[in-house]
Amino acid sequence: GTQKMMSRSSKLVGQRFNPGDFEVVKVKINIPGLSTLFQGYRIVHISDIHYGQWISADRLKGVVGLINQQEPDIVAITGDFVSYSGRNVEDLIPALKGIRARDATVAVLGNHDYWLGAKRIRSILSESKIIELNNDVYTVTRDGCTLHIAGVDSTTVKKNQLNKVLQKLPPNGPAILLAHEPDFADISAETKRFSLQLSGHSHGGQFVIPKLGTPFRGEGFRKYPVGKYQVGEMIQYTNRGLGTNAFWIRINCAPEITVIDLQPKERRA
Repeated sequence: GTQKMMSRSSKLVGQRFNPGDFEVVKVKINIPGLSTLFQGYRIVHISDIHYGQWISADRLKGVVGLINQQEPDIVAITGDFVSYSGRNVEDLIPALKGIRARDATVAVLGNHDYWLGAKRIRSILSESKIIELNNDVYTVTRDGCTLHIAGVDSTTVKKNQLNKVLQKLPPNGPAILLAHEPDFADISAETKRFSLQLSGHSHGGQFVIPKLGTPFRGEGFRKYPVGKYQVGEMIQYTNRGLGTNAFWIRINCAPEITVIDLQPKERRA
């Protein structure tokens, strides 16, 4: 495993799309109170595109192809569409417009989106037909049964308003929360309203040491830097991201497309 991942990580150069650079991670998550009509409901989750650095237009188009192959019911993007450079970020639009999800593509912004200019990123999202969940809720209905996908804005820039989200959330139906920064899970889990939080922000730490995890942790991803965690009654899932930011190397930490299949949680007899 390690050898393969090492070779995969060192090839993150050039601008062409190579599907082998990306790992499609399949996860099954039990959601209490989920109607059987949502059995196998599929969320494809990506994060941290950081467009214009390692992720080029060609690579992003390739990633969208991989997303569409999974036949998602919904696509969730947890922020950091961009990095420091605002050059050509409008080139995100044709790629993002190509996402095919049965219900919708939803997103929250990350800290870098604010640092570059939230207004510009918001206009890119709306042109790409992506629903931004800016402290907001999107509800999916199947035959009168509901599943809520909520989003909280970036905590790094103090734009998160969980109270607003909770006010908008209908009292019935399970809820999933998108939050750019994974450590927000401690706060969202306390509400006991969310079964699952999806985040990014950490890039998985970019270096993962077998059995030890990642030594690189920072603001907003000290506790939950990569993968799946149980936080109270909620599951936290931190995607390793697609792009990289300051430095381009990834070791044992391939860029990730997460395919989450929801299952109704069995009631214990």
